[in-house]
Amino acid sequence: MDGDRLQGGMQRSPLFKLCDCGFLAKSPISGISRSALPPGPLKPCASTMHHPASSSPPDEEPLVKEPLGNRYNHQKPNDHLHGAYLIFFLLGIGSLLPWNFFITAKHYWMYKLQNCSDPARQGVSDLQDFFESYISIASTVPSLLCLVGNFLLVNRVPASVRILSSLFVMLAVFLVITVLVKVDTSAWTTAFFALTMACVAVVSSASTVFTSSIFGLSSLFPMKNLQALNSGQAMGGTISAIASMIDLAVAADVTDSALAYFLTADIFIVICVMVYLLLPRLEYSRYYMSSLKESPAQTTVQPDSSTVDEAEPGGTTNTSFLTKTTSIPPLRPILQKTALLGFCLFYIFFISIIVFPSLSSNIESVSKSSGSPWSTKYFVPLTSFLLYNFADWCGRQITAWIQVPGPRSKLLPILVLLRTIFLPLFILSNYQPRAHIQMVVFNRDVYPVVFTALLGLSNGYLGTLVIIYGPKIVPKELAEAAGVVMTFYVVLGLAVGSACSVLVVHLM
Repeated sequence: MDGDRLQGGMQRSPLFKLCDCGFLAKSPISGISRSALPPGPLKPCASTMHHPASSSPPDEEPLVKEPLGNRYNHQKPNDHLHGAYLIFFLLGIGSLLPWNFFITAKHYWMYKLQNCSDPARQGVSDLQDFFESYISIASTVPSLLCLVGNFLLVNRVPASVRILSSLFVMLAVFLVITVLVKVDTSAWTTAFFALTMACVAVVSSASTVFTSSIFGLSSLFPMKNLQALNSGQAMGGTISAIASMIDLAVAADVTDSALAYFLTADIFIVICVMVYLLLPRLEYSRYYMSSLKESPAQTTVQPDSSTVDEAEPGGTTNTSFLTKTTSIPPLRPILQKTALLGFCLFYIFFISIIVFPSLSSNIESVSKSSGSPWSTKYFVPLTSFLLYNFADWCGRQITAWIQVPGPRSKLLPILVLLRTIFLPLFILSNYQPRAHIQMVVFNRDVYPVVFTALLGLSNGYLGTLVIIYGPKIVPKELAEAAGVVMTFYVVLGLAVGSACSVLVVHLM
């Protein structure tokens, strides 16, 4: 009887949603234009229609709908003092903290590897010049395997176990890196390099498991929490760049600067552990996370791999749907639904990792010969690391107000492909040292500043749009697994781009 009343209310309600069409009438992704819609009549999706009395503000709608019983038996709590939002923001900072702290400590790595530039040891002299490329490969290639493993374990191992174990692994490895700061490695530089790459591989793999797991968890919450996670990721790079510059300015010795720098990372990982343990204690969080305990691992799949596009209007569901309990989410329907968005996400980070930091951090000031602190000490930290990360953060923040183009728009892949222009722009700037391409077209300091700002802004805006769209175009039951798949596209782009960055740098 209650179900009939609910269904009748749905049929009478004009406030329905349209799924997988590029348009959501009450969606958090509110900036999608009508031009992004495919031709033909619009079809309401039965799985997302709701009564006006239960409608919520756009940024309060969860990516994964809570069970009906849970929805009507309990009043939806408020995020008191924005506690959950701040926790996801801090976890976002921690998710990319290892990568940001590794690549930003350029002066420290150059100091530790300086013996590799000894003319008597020409065989290993490239460790210093190509360190950014090597660290990119060591951090992304092992992450692919861990990401596949995380997808297989998403319904077998609780998210709390995956998140906490990855945080403790990151903390242990960073403690090793911190201890090595004050160890004299001049007699075993090559071994130190190999140990550093091993640490990078382990901590990046753990970071990948943490990132994909926390993205999957955030899909249970309203959209604003996912935006907080994305903003935190970009802010983590900005914080690491600022910390690096402060350490450079205050500490007289490079090892003292690096020690304070890596201790900061250690402390922040501990903070991430504490705030994550606090998350389920919030009433707001328990309300949305209860679906993890109340709902079985059920996945709705169609034999022909179509999903909510075929949902029948009027509150009924197509009988061709098959509901089954599985420990591994079905990969095929997710890949089919996210194919175009996956390519866009892959290419965004493919271009970004080729340019940053391998190319951008080796662009020198044209006035370096003057010996001023700006051109020698602060030019790269400011114009490469700080500027890129701040622009990336700004791009992610913009998606909170503007979400165009839509997930079905042809303009989205065009904008993504246009980012290819950054490769020649940075190659023709004052990159040093050069062995093959001697021509420098953009021989003023203002050029790399503008190029880096545009690179970071486009990476943050377009990348965040695609990541947000991913869980919205699959059935709600697959939203968490779709978040892991979208992370896979990111890591795949980073892995392939890292390999290509080595080639590009060697061609310079």
